Amino acid sequence: MNISNKTVLITGGGSGIGHETAKLLSEKGNKVLIIGRNGEKLEKAAEGLANVRTYQADITKGEDVTKLVSKIKAEFGDLSILINNAAAANVYKHSTESLSFDKASEEIQTNYLAVIRLNEVLLPVLKAQPESAIVNVTSLVAFAPVTVIPTYSDSKAALHSYSLTLRHTLAVDTTVKVFELMPPLVNTEFSKDIGGEANGMPSSEVAQALIDGLENDVYEIHVGQTADFRSFFLSNPHEAFNTLNQA
Repeated sequence: MNISNKTVLITGGGSGIGHETAKLLSEKGNKVLIIGRNGEKLEKAAEGLANVRTYQADITKGEDVTKLVSKIKAEFGDLSILINNAAAANVYKHSTESLSFDKASEEIQTNYLAVIRLNEVLLPVLKAQPESAIVNVTSLVAFAPVTVIPTYSDSKAALHSYSLTLRHTLAVDTTVKVFELMPPLVNTEFSKDIGGEANGMPSSEVAQALIDGLENDVYEIHVGQTADFRSFFLSNPHEAFNTLNQA
């Protein structure tokens, strides 16, 4: 699809993959709106970028989503691309003292349920455009979980499943394309606790892969090692899981 001179919304756009994607899209002449909980962080991220605006909102809160949709309809009625990048993650292992329910609740709400709601309420705007797209950012762990981020892995598996059904459904009678970005370990603030700083790929490379995937209509974008791991998992799920979770 053409990804120049469009209006784009990116959740979690203040850092990491979201920020790098905003940078690349702004360079292509797009009008970009980055969303996040921390207004100061968003403003800093937007400094020096052309055509990038910020909006402070918590996508897990219904009232914030309602206000955001009103703003979109009033000021960004030509919204063509929605990138669901915001995420919550906890590093821990299941045990009787891990507070798994609380951690899972936060991750499922942010990484899965909030995405479904935002897509649903913005679909009328996206459907009104000649060409539009939804991008759900999942992960390699959507194929097999990592035991130190167990419920984060669960949430990404759920989002992967949702992306498949949403793509199939919208292809029937709309022009809205559904993409899924599936990176491996990425060097971000969150991933420091699981080796991302030493072993993760740069956010800028993930963002470039997303741009390439959008331009070439690659609906499931396997970044870095993801493609090889997916093949490994399909051929030998048990061994793939063990390899992913080696100490």
